[in-house]
Amino acid sequence: MNIASRPWDVAAVLVYVAAMLGLGLYLARRTSAAENYFVGRRNFPGWAVALSMLGTIISSTTFLALPAAAYVLDWRQLTVNLVVPPLALLAALVFIPFFRRAGLTSAFEYLGDRFGTFPRIYGTLGFILLQLIRVAQVLYLVSLPLQFLTGAPIGWVILGGGIFVALYTIAGGMETVVWAGAIQALIMLAGGACCLAAVVLQLPGGLPQVLAVGAAEGKFSLGAMDWDVGQRTFWTVLILGVVNWLNIYSGEQTMVQRYVSARSLRDARRATLLFSGIALPMWTTFFFIGTALFVYFRVLPDPAVARLQPDQVLPYFVLTRIPEGLAGLVIAAVIAAAMSSLDSGVNSIATVTVVDLLRPHLAPGRSDRFYLGAARLVTAGAIVAMTAGAWWFAGLEKESMNDVSLIVFSVLGGAITGVYLVGFFCPRVGGRAVGWALALAIALNVYLGLGVLRVLPEAWRLPLHSYWVGAVVNGFFIATAWVLGRWFLPETRDLRGLTVWTPAPAAPDRGADPAGEPLSR
Repeated sequence: MNIASRPWDVAAVLVYVAAMLGLGLYLARRTSAAENYFVGRRNFPGWAVALSMLGTIISSTTFLALPAAAYVLDWRQLTVNLVVPPLALLAALVFIPFFRRAGLTSAFEYLGDRFGTFPRIYGTLGFILLQLIRVAQVLYLVSLPLQFLTGAPIGWVILGGGIFVALYTIAGGMETVVWAGAIQALIMLAGGACCLAAVVLQLPGGLPQVLAVGAAEGKFSLGAMDWDVGQRTFWTVLILGVVNWLNIYSGEQTMVQRYVSARSLRDARRATLLFSGIALPMWTTFFFIGTALFVYFRVLPDPAVARLQPDQVLPYFVLTRIPEGLAGLVIAAVIAAAMSSLDSGVNSIATVTVVDLLRPHLAPGRSDRFYLGAARLVTAGAIVAMTAGAWWFAGLEKESMNDVSLIVFSVLGGAITGVYLVGFFCPRVGGRAVGWALALAIALNVYLGLGVLRVLPEAWRLPLHSYWVGAVVNGFFIATAWVLGRWFLPETRDLRGLTVWTPAPAAPDRGADPAGEPLSR
């Protein structure tokens, strides 16, 4: 397949690319201060923030990796997301007011106020590592349909994608991230609906055939209901989901930036609940697309599919079974899904690098212009690292990228979820107790990680599935910190405004002032 054979598809993609570049350049003119680069003007409406959340979380991983997971296995990885609605309610009631009252820019500023330097740096470095891995995965996935469309080597496609992200993200900052994310989320929803309709309508038996064949093959299963920590059962994946979404809602920088960029506490809460209400049906839809693809190629076999990796099946279907022009719109939707995550990811890396590392430690007391320039340089460096990581993922043998994502979060996510929960809910635990508990939890994390990688001899490894590592490390940290704080190293500072049980005196919501200028801490 080459570009000349599908000019209307190429035209649809180029129109989208040009529109996003134009938006980034336009919004760059409104970004003249570091604060605006990180959180815009803190006056985005709730609906725009909700769509931006959707665009950030639901990336090309959703568009390509979720159908691949359902195609190659079943729906058990959907279980990760079943916990989203109740945890979104917890975030709206508990987490969002913490970050907005203090006028924070970075999620990790709270850890510094609550526990001191070590937990703040631990959280910052861990977030940067995970976010670099995530954006590399997203860039690799979005390169797959573009490779099919252009016929170019995957490496060149990845490089072009990295350059495109750089052009429209580095200049505009958070303004670009939110407004582009809202537009990209709408395009992505339309593209997903188009894919599902195309698969179902081309099957001889339509929707009933998908349901019948999928059920007969066990493709709708959520996994075995056994309690077995060595297997990928329903309960294993569900507990991974609790840890994952507690991390995202309680202290994940891309989410916290949206909490504080909304124009009011009410808008931030509304955005979070609206996001959760849209996201779960959308994830379910993409799993259904994967099952429908499995049925389609079971009923209408294609020898070429057997040579593809699972993540390549949907792009192949789009460019061989969907009419020209319409296929280009679907590819634009995949690009939209990816770009809304990539721009948000690299912007959040720049934010925490400047706010949590440069300002307090590496380059304190510099001008606002210096920090804005540093943020743009960090963004460029993150894009280079992202591109290199995407090249690496292109050569990795894998079940699906969604499985890789879950393993990465579980093994490399550390104890940061536990640190936030202890900070919010355990007033007797202070910085010294957390420091010791973190040191022990890191040692346990390294041991379990080496076991997952099979570096340790088999006799030294625990019979623990990789999805359990994060839950065990966070549970161990919470228990250790609580014991140390309760019996050996109790907190003695005034914690007003820093825990659920020690609220601060009533204060105005720290959004934007009437003139639209951000309020700083």
